[in-house]
Amino acid sequence: MSGMWRAVMFTMAALLPSAAMAHPGLGAAGLEHGFAHPMLGLDHVLAMVLVGVFAAQLGGRALWLVPGSFLAVMAVGGALGAAGVALPYVETGIALSVLVLGAVVALGARAPVAAAMGLAGLFALFHGHAHGAEIPENAGGLAYAAGFLAATALLHAAGLLAGRFRPAVLRVAGGAAALTGVVLLLG
Repeated sequence: MSGMWRAVMFTMAALLPSAAMAHPGLGAAGLEHGFAHPMLGLDHVLAMVLVGVFAAQLGGRALWLVPGSFLAVMAVGGALGAAGVALPYVETGIALSVLVLGAVVALGARAPVAAAMGLAGLFALFHGHAHGAEIPENAGGLAYAAGFLAATALLHAAGLLAGRFRPAVLRVAGGAAALTGVVLLLG
């Protein structure tokens, strides 16, 4: 078994315990809880890594504009969630992000950078809202937000690196993620 496949298998095994519950309700208290939240939900991990892979597939300015737009809009979504502003279909939007981004990666879809930024931003709104809505009133909201933004940036960077794998590997991984999105939608 190659080193790349061992790394993929290790990562999948590490994520298995979190697959049962996408939003465990951590009772966030600050930076470390904010950082942990995206790492404990399979839906978040997949979508954020897929954003990085999609950006890597597009190359050029997309390498920083697509993940950057995700981070910016996720911060807005987080603020809306923390403020108690309702956003309908948050869990559906998150599940759709896994399905759609998985399909985009699997198909090696080419898109203008602005369209890729818009797609990433749309899904970031749902992910950010979910993070922000789960900040307890007594928690340090800014520290929690800094944590989930840092974790997201790290997951995007992992996706950018994974985007260097062979196209066939990316097609299979994207397809598996898309199927996971279907399972998440069916709930």
